[in-house]
Amino acid sequence: MSKPRLSVVVTRRLPEAVETRLCELFDVTLRDSDEPMTREELAAAVREADVLVPTVTDTIDAPLIGQAGDRLKLIANYGAGVDHIDVATARQRGVLVSNTPGVLTDDTADMTMALILAVLRRMSEGLAVMQADEWNGWAPNAFLGGRVGGRRLGILGMGRIGQAVARRATAFGMQVHYHNRRRLRPEQEAALDATWWESLDQMVARMDVISINCPATPSTFHLMNARRLKLLKPEAVIVNTSRGEVIDENALTRMLRAGEIAGAGLDVYEHGTQANPRLRELRNVVLLPHMGSATREGRMEMGEKVIINIKTFDDGHRPPDQVVPSML
Repeated sequence: MSKPRLSVVVTRRLPEAVETRLCELFDVTLRDSDEPMTREELAAAVREADVLVPTVTDTIDAPLIGQAGDRLKLIANYGAGVDHIDVATARQRGVLVSNTPGVLTDDTADMTMALILAVLRRMSEGLAVMQADEWNGWAPNAFLGGRVGGRRLGILGMGRIGQAVARRATAFGMQVHYHNRRRLRPEQEAALDATWWESLDQMVARMDVISINCPATPSTFHLMNARRLKLLKPEAVIVNTSRGEVIDENALTRMLRAGEIAGAGLDVYEHGTQANPRLRELRNVVLLPHMGSATREGRMEMGEKVIINIKTFDDGHRPPDQVVPSML
């Protein structure tokens, strides 16, 4: 006699092939709408499901986990970041947490380089002129940006994505520097031709471009605060494809408006979808709607990892991408 199939609740619309495969393997409740679940809907899901498949738009905090029924045993996150999940409380309740690391590394690194290029080469300004049909032809001094090659890039967070950014930046002729919680091994540094800075303050004061590639944790909240942003050179630019909370967005906005920082490229924001409205007024700022990982290939691979984590758990084994508090 076969065992009952796991009850799985998916909080957002996923790629059709991923949803279909989930339905083939488990007893799945899919989301008809692509709107995020309400708090009440999430509470009902954790009470009824064996497995919850949330995304970054869902807040799975201690009060919500406290409402979970005895059935909930796995939170299989559709995404690499888990700062929206209280992993410690889940662990205390005997609920495992898994994520989807690695599959979005190249996509996010590509977007990081795209933002660096867009800001330095004033692409959004050129695009705005073309869309408004206001271009009067080529001119020697029109839309003069800065050359990428030869600039110093300071990477904040040298994990998978930070290292992928370093490889791309080197190909563009940039000089790679980094600050990380732990220094890379000598052979890794040599392969990336990267210079390590123990002091973040000392690094940011010397860089032409800062790239934020660290996760959101209590220790990285406002890591780029007003004091540290003021260390940047006036001609420096800052790019963030990680988590918005790492930068004090109000301080950044004030400095950009005052001309104390040359430009910024942001794919994430401190308050979720609510970017500081004053940022939209600035010509030296490129704003994107959290597109860093948005490729068809990446979304499919995320789904495949979710399925593997659930299936491995269902087979009585530890999910290969289990997250524990000590990793955060």
